[in-house]
Amino acid sequence: MTNYRSETADAIAGAAKALSDPHRLRAVLALREGELCVCQLIELLGLSPSTVSKHMSILAQAGLVRHRKAGRWVHYRIDEKESPPEARRALHWLRECAQAPDGQLLEDRKRLERIRTADLAVLCSTQRGRAGAAPAPLRPSQRRPPR
Repeated sequence: MTNYRSETADAIAGAAKALSDPHRLRAVLALREGELCVCQLIELLGLSPSTVSKHMSILAQAGLVRHRKAGRWVHYRIDEKESPPEARRALHWLRECAQAPDGQLLEDRKRLERIRTADLAVLCSTQRGRAGAAPAPLRPSQRRPPR
């Protein structure tokens, strides 16, 4: 009997494995609302920069997210047009599952509203100053005015 593994099966398994971690799942759900800087993801997830980078690398390898570098910042986004078909199906499934969010996902949405209004330079410098520590809540002076 031949042990046959198709590229499609590997891609589906890769997407499923990438989404099997709660932090990666939360990151992808946050990116549904639009592009986020890595420092915003660090603030949302409450993880160290290296841990968030590792999680985002796994998601990118699975074709679930894309990134771009802008100066010293790295921005992540979901780009379904450029994603492989298996990743697009996984993202569609995830959207369906997230229609009835639980407590953590609702809390993430609230925090994300606050994080999106924060000044990126202040947010990044605050994180650099407390590397490895849990993120502190944003003060009103750290928030960007709405556009």
